[in-house]
Amino acid sequence: MTTLAQNPINQYSRILSYGASRGNTIVPNDDLVEKIDSSDEWIRQRTGIATRHRADENQSVTDLAVEAAKDALHNASLTGADIDAVICSTITHPFATPSLAVLVADAIDSRCPAYDISAACAGFCYGIAQADALVKAGTARNVLVIGVEKLSDFIDDTERTISFLLGDGAGAAVVSTSDTPGISPTVWGSDGSRFDTVGMTHSMLEIRNRDFVAHPVQEGEKIWPTLRQDGPSVFRWAVWEMAKVAKQALETAGITADDLGALITHQANERIIDQMVKTLKLPETVAVARDIVDAGNTSAASVPLAAHRLLQENPELSGKFALQIGFGAGLAFAAQVVVLP
Repeated sequence: MTTLAQNPINQYSRILSYGASRGNTIVPNDDLVEKIDSSDEWIRQRTGIATRHRADENQSVTDLAVEAAKDALHNASLTGADIDAVICSTITHPFATPSLAVLVADAIDSRCPAYDISAACAGFCYGIAQADALVKAGTARNVLVIGVEKLSDFIDDTERTISFLLGDGAGAAVVSTSDTPGISPTVWGSDGSRFDTVGMTHSMLEIRNRDFVAHPVQEGEKIWPTLRQDGPSVFRWAVWEMAKVAKQALETAGITADDLGALITHQANERIIDQMVKTLKLPETVAVARDIVDAGNTSAASVPLAAHRLLQENPELSGKFALQIGFGAGLAFAAQVVVLP
């Protein structure tokens, strides 16, 4: 009986490199506090954030993604011709179609398959899970995964629940074949019952049908949807539920907290990071990513940007285990243990 031809199976995958790009303007807390009736001290105490990077009108989400992609390729000693797939995670690409990923593929001179995913702050870890599967199935040898956001395009500066948290940037990783295991099975999921906990003020349809919303739109009134959240609910969910996911990821990887070299969480709030360190009972030898202090919350870009900085500042972490975990709007979450490049 004739059977279908199959690609050769690659048993293992690994992250070969990270790349980064940050918004070109540094915005300190003092620049934001007046509009939200707050203070630098309050923001630092509640979130740990001192500054955030934001892109100006001349730096697009595409610019950020392409710069991070090229940085990751350079660090991996690869070119666009070596890439077999591009996966972009973003919620801020201004076009519903075509995808941001196809623009990145074109910018690196590749005609590989390219597509976007929308999982907000969990998106990069979702992308790593998909890249891992593509490599292990033999569908690709090198996959470029990018988490990128220009959140400043979707901020209302007077909104008190989330606006002051957010920054702009892109982080990228090249996932490649490996002779030894470099990415553990991913623990991931979602809770759509909490759909309204983090999201937009209204839908795009309400702009199109603005004559039919609760009140007529007045001249000069903002109708562009912006981001908002139920902060206390998100905080409780992240602190209690994501610690369970982190523990499950360690168990799935077959290691313990003592085996870790680094913890790289979504950079949502430094108090959430501190609580996860405490709950996991991490030894002091584990390096903890705290990119949030200078970069703020960059959603899908958060985990790879934090990983990139951690490796730059601690090159001795190369080859060690890192637990990376993303969580946010959806509510969606994903965690895996990786061997750092």
